[in-house]
Amino acid sequence: MAVPVKRIGGGNVKKARGKMTSRPPAAKKPPKRAAAGQSKSIVKSATKTAPAKPKPKPKSKPAASSLSRARRKVSALKAELAAAQARIDELQAWADTDFLLNIYNRRGFERELERSIAYIRRYKATGALIVLDVDRLKPINDTFGHAAGDVVLKGVVAVLMRHVRSSDVVGRLGGDEFGLLLWNLSEADALAKAAALEDAIDRLTFVFKGRSVVAGASAGIALIGATDEAASVMEVADRAMYAQKTMRRGRVLTAL
Repeated sequence: MAVPVKRIGGGNVKKARGKMTSRPPAAKKPPKRAAAGQSKSIVKSATKTAPAKPKPKPKSKPAASSLSRARRKVSALKAELAAAQARIDELQAWADTDFLLNIYNRRGFERELERSIAYIRRYKATGALIVLDVDRLKPINDTFGHAAGDVVLKGVVAVLMRHVRSSDVVGRLGGDEFGLLLWNLSEADALAKAAALEDAIDRLTFVFKGRSVVAGASAGIALIGATDEAASVMEVADRAMYAQKTMRRGRVLTAL
């Protein structure tokens, strides 16, 4: 049996369409929440898989700073070395110096004599050695004391220094014995110089405890040649000095 169809009029169609269009839109479904157990496992896995932060490396000092520090250390070491060398030179000078008279002692004088002989050999130069002995230093020491003897020695050295050139060498060989190394002298010149030194020292007068004293001196010479040795030159001059002292022994040189 056929079902009768009910027709809708134009106005009713519009109403129906309006009803259809005015329906509210369907509400969206909220996203599914993860289960509590599942979320904890995700956090744990994220914690495990997260890479550890690298520790900060210590900052390295610039190379320029290290170089500057090394240079300062080198400069300080150089200064210390220079000071040590100066101290060595000072000690060396003290070892070669007679402190009382401020001239070479025997060690220093013999070293200079060796150098002079080497120079004479190389350059064919000439020289002479004078050995001078103070005649009456011992009686002065015995009578007036060693302080008086020191005064005599200083007076003798003052005379010697006035009679030599800056290139010559003066030294104290022993208690009352002196050496003079003179350059470019002939035998006659050396003998004349020795006589002049004797005369100048003979004229020295000292006063101790109100008494006038003359010390006197005897001098001997030796010429230095290219083939000579220091020891042989010293021996020749020493013998000549003692021969001269014997010749002068009869003279009265002091009021003692």
